[in-house]
Amino acid sequence: MQETKSKWHMPSAFTILFILIILVAILTWIIPAGEYATTKAGNVIAGTYRSRSSSPQGLWDIFEAPINGMIGTKTTDGAIPVSLYILVIGGVLGVVNRTNTFADGIGSAAKKYKGREKYLIPFLMTLFALGGTVFGMGEETIAFVPIVIPIMMSVGYDTITAISITLIGSQIGCMGSTVNPFATGVASDTIHISLGQGILPRVVFLVLALIIGIIYVMRYAAKVKGKPDQSLVYERYEKDLKEFVASNDVEVTELTKRQKWVLFAFIMTFVVMIVGLVPWSTLNPKWTFFEDFLKWLNSMPFIGSFVGRDMVPFGTWGFVEITTLIFFASLVIKAIYQMKEADFIDAFMGGVRDFVEVAMIVAIARGIQVIMNNGYISATILHAGEVGLHGLSSSVFIILTYIFYIPMSFLIPSSSGLAVSTMGIIGPIGRFSGVPGSTVVTAYQIASGLVNLVTPTSAIVMGSLALGHVSIVTWFKYIWKLLLIFIIFTCAFLAFCTIFNFQ
Repeated sequence: MQETKSKWHMPSAFTILFILIILVAILTWIIPAGEYATTKAGNVIAGTYRSRSSSPQGLWDIFEAPINGMIGTKTTDGAIPVSLYILVIGGVLGVVNRTNTFADGIGSAAKKYKGREKYLIPFLMTLFALGGTVFGMGEETIAFVPIVIPIMMSVGYDTITAISITLIGSQIGCMGSTVNPFATGVASDTIHISLGQGILPRVVFLVLALIIGIIYVMRYAAKVKGKPDQSLVYERYEKDLKEFVASNDVEVTELTKRQKWVLFAFIMTFVVMIVGLVPWSTLNPKWTFFEDFLKWLNSMPFIGSFVGRDMVPFGTWGFVEITTLIFFASLVIKAIYQMKEADFIDAFMGGVRDFVEVAMIVAIARGIQVIMNNGYISATILHAGEVGLHGLSSSVFIILTYIFYIPMSFLIPSSSGLAVSTMGIIGPIGRFSGVPGSTVVTAYQIASGLVNLVTPTSAIVMGSLALGHVSIVTWFKYIWKLLLIFIIFTCAFLAFCTIFNFQ
């Protein structure tokens, strides 16, 4: 009997992160221990590094690290607030998906734009980009590929056009993440800054990158419309027509009144979240209207207590407040859709289960930081960065940071895992070069989103391409120019942010 050779597969994010925990533990036996003086906020003070007695981490410390990564230690904050937020986000998405609002919404848009199909491209790409920037829309886009492909092919486009709408649209949103919990949220929490810091440049980047992406996709779509021989998947064109159009009637369902209200509630939830996270008084010291309003509300004899005196004003929100908001939104959506209790619980917990893996990755990745801090090598590595980067301009540093995160995103495909395992070092090093932590977070998330457009280790990429019968080689032939444009544009944008202190 002939034995079949097993194919090599890329290790999962869990395995990669645990290997990194082991490697970092080994480094605590090699790298000299040290520490910095810190501010009350926990930020290191440049020039205060000093050596201290070593604290090598052993076998028990390695296995305990992910646990401490979740609950926290004296020197490392736990991942519970971030992980809980991720789980609750999963729950509310499960509830919204149970209402079929997203799928029916796209079908309704297709019907509305009949005869003006080219306008569907910017419209749908913007919708997917909003999903990416707000809640890190990724694997969820795969479910929309079978819906968008028949629509696009029935009006003369090809499968690549359809995949571009969902994949490029959502990942541009992730590149320009504003309140994406899996990228911006985790990274900001790791270096102890507000999720709202840096939100303005990210919005600007999102808009500009989305314009670039839409133009790129529309140029290709115009090229192939009615000209199948111009398509990069021309050899499959007739087969795709038979599979996706001839034998598949695209069922178009108009949004019901309840679904429209569900969509409105879902959108308003994230509008309120953004308003709550933007540091208004930091942008302008005179913008204290939210603080003033809350003080007035709390001064009311009954209303202040009824609403809750533990509320904090917009502009100072953190993970506790936005998690509370998301949980409240799920109950509002349940009421709007008149969902039965059993259906609500089933949908909510189903969404939670879908995001348990991501929540655990955050904890395991935080274990790397636990080992480094308990072994007192974080300060030594930072000191090496402080010495090595002395005299380096802020614009050069941020571009190097962006370039660093591109291969790292291939190595650790989980955006959450990548943020927790690296941001604790890269963020403080940035301060030595005069680069604010929020700009470092921006560079990281742009690189992560860029790699998620092509990496074969991504379920988003491979799942979408498989549904459209497009090979990864063909996809790369199509998208490499866009990747190059994004890289050049990003370097220029990040340099501008540091030179003109746009944060």
